[in-house]
Amino acid sequence: VLQEFDAISGKLIGEVKNIFKGTSLGCTEGPQMLKKGDYYYLITAEGGTALDHAVTVCRSKNIEGPFEVHPDNTILTSRFQEGAPLSRAGHGFLVETQNGEWYLSHLCGRGIKNPEGYQFMPEYNNHFSILGRETALQKAHWQDDWPYITTGKTPVVDVQGPDLPLCPWPIADAHDDFGKKTLRLDYQTLREPVNEEWVSLTERPGHLRLKGRHYLSSRYEQSLVARRFQSHYARAETKMEFRPNSPYQMAGLCAYYARNGHYFLKMTTNDEGGHILQVVGNINDVYGEYSEEVSIADHCIVYMRLTLDKQWYRYSYSLDGKTWRKIGPALNSTPLSDEGGPDIFRFTGSFVGLFAADITGQKTHADFDYLEYLEL
Repeated sequence: VLQEFDAISGKLIGEVKNIFKGTSLGCTEGPQMLKKGDYYYLITAEGGTALDHAVTVCRSKNIEGPFEVHPDNTILTSRFQEGAPLSRAGHGFLVETQNGEWYLSHLCGRGIKNPEGYQFMPEYNNHFSILGRETALQKAHWQDDWPYITTGKTPVVDVQGPDLPLCPWPIADAHDDFGKKTLRLDYQTLREPVNEEWVSLTERPGHLRLKGRHYLSSRYEQSLVARRFQSHYARAETKMEFRPNSPYQMAGLCAYYARNGHYFLKMTTNDEGGHILQVVGNINDVYGEYSEEVSIADHCIVYMRLTLDKQWYRYSYSLDGKTWRKIGPALNSTPLSDEGGPDIFRFTGSFVGLFAADITGQKTHADFDYLEYLEL
């Protein structure tokens, strides 16, 4: 729909008008408008956010329409393209460089196969996007006052870059020692912003302190600070100090997608009060224990490492930061994906997170000395 915006009052005014009802693909959303030459170009996402996702373009010389649909619509989609390296392509918009070159930015996914699933089936609809929805660029051009994707409507991975000077994004230090009073922009929390009631960078300078609250499968208050995996091959490592006195208190390193999609290397106690390590998790609302309990006696400091090797997560730990020991089996990464769970509207991809829980309500804290994230 279209409605006038009054910039002075900061309010929408006037009549709401339906200017485009969408095509037969349905699920029309995300409208954006571009003015070029004599035409207003209305660019929308259609087909839903899964395999039928697409970019639709229509135009009109009047901003209120009527709008005619592109003669070769959709201009970009992975729909029915079994060999497409980028799936779920849609939600696009056009941009012009300083030199008059045109590109289309869009969302997509890079799916991988389930290594424990049935292998003898078509490639189409047999993939899992563990990195979530990602952003891509496609080179575009204009013909007869319509935009086209230069390499065709199926998105490609290798795209000719613009004729512009290189402008590389600064590379952040892989090792975060939590030496500042605020978290980096890489980090995200669940359902609520950072709050001194459950997280602190100042109570013990040079450490991230998490005060335990609900467990990972809760829908409410979790003390989780996480960053997104941005590569199919990555490794995360941390050093944690934690002094639990009950099996209801636990902290450690997790691979996280959702309350019903995560793995967790935890430090806690056994019934006798001894400190232990164990890999646990929840896949599709089923709790699992993926390793035996490993006694670490009275050690309160432990190093933890999580390695993502595309289709597998692997955990290891060290008590001195030098000698590393594997714990638990290789864990299938594909349940922690946009397509891997029972929920709808899954787009985020998987995260590596630092987590503390204390379901006794005492908010026992864990101190994390650093988080190192490396793409391999």
